[in-house]
Amino acid sequence: MKQHYFDYNATGPMAPEVIEAMTPFFREHFANASSLHQSAREPRRALREARRAVAHLLGVADENSVFFTSGGTESNNAAIYSAVRSRKRRKILTSPIEHSSVLRLMQRLAKDGYEIQMLQVDGEGRLDLAQLKAQLSDDVALVSLMSANNETGILFPVQEAAGLIHEHGILFHVDAVQSVGKQKLVLKDSPIDFLSLSAHKFYGPKGVGALYVRPGVPFESLIAGGSQERGRRAGTENVAGIAGLGKAAELASQHLESEIARLHALRGELEARVTVHQGVRVVGALSPRLPNTSLMLFGGVDAEALLYALDAEGIAASSGSACMSGAREPSHVLTAMGFAPQEALSAVRFSLGAGSSPEEVTALCAALEKILPRLRACLPAEAGGPDIAKSA
Repeated sequence: MKQHYFDYNATGPMAPEVIEAMTPFFREHFANASSLHQSAREPRRALREARRAVAHLLGVADENSVFFTSGGTESNNAAIYSAVRSRKRRKILTSPIEHSSVLRLMQRLAKDGYEIQMLQVDGEGRLDLAQLKAQLSDDVALVSLMSANNETGILFPVQEAAGLIHEHGILFHVDAVQSVGKQKLVLKDSPIDFLSLSAHKFYGPKGVGALYVRPGVPFESLIAGGSQERGRRAGTENVAGIAGLGKAAELASQHLESEIARLHALRGELEARVTVHQGVRVVGALSPRLPNTSLMLFGGVDAEALLYALDAEGIAASSGSACMSGAREPSHVLTAMGFAPQEALSAVRFSLGAGSSPEEVTALCAALEKILPRLRACLPAEAGGPDIAKSA
């Protein structure tokens, strides 16, 4: 059976060029980049080139403002911990729809005596800048917000927020793990202080990411040890992974605008064809979103049952964040947006990527045509199933 992949927000395949760029560092160029002998020259060159490629993708003037990490979770933790340690202020602003790597860290910081203030979103997942402005004060150390939500694809106005935040001398961290490679970013002259990214979200390897730190912003390393990455991230560099990240960043820079347009059109076709089904609607349809992401509510159908049925037809999709899979609880994102638990448990995310095509969309639609009547036949009338009394 042919497989059809609609879970690119969870991860994507490595591009062939990325694998090719990584391979020499598993074989002939295996030396430690921190060594002084000649064998370390090629690994050091790979680090420089990757740093330059990531800086270019982010629109950063100073490539040394980028350093490498193990991925988005470490980047988020490193930025937030550094920000709060550099300030005497004890208040942090964030939103209830952030990734678990941010929200669980906030829970830990709350136990350490920090006051965590949640900025609410509306039913379309939008952040109100007026609400943000009203919460800014001289006792706030940090604002941490995602640029794009991993479940809904909804975009936060982070550039506009950055200007408001800096008026109060507050540090600003942006979790851009879902938007890097899917949205044009220009950090040159931006007041954003920290920005996190992860390679595997744009066809690089898993286990490697980066953190941008605005020049002049104090930074305290999360990991104690050696002086790698200019003292900002101790530990022997994952040269092969970093080379892969650099190549993925280079490819993303080359194809960003055309891929945004292609995926936007393909998502439009997907949503138009799927929402003709009874009770299906798109979450955040009126909000600015990533071009590749569509979270749909299937009118009372259990998302887990639908996902299993889709998988049996060769369709890979998700109920939301892969980091939270296995938890039979309503999505914290949809709950924060005001959806009832039963609605939230009917949500399925389709995220598109490099391998997505009109043929893939057609395969998904054919599978849904087959599956949805079967699942709805199992529902009581009040949940959208057949009315037994009328059919008798």
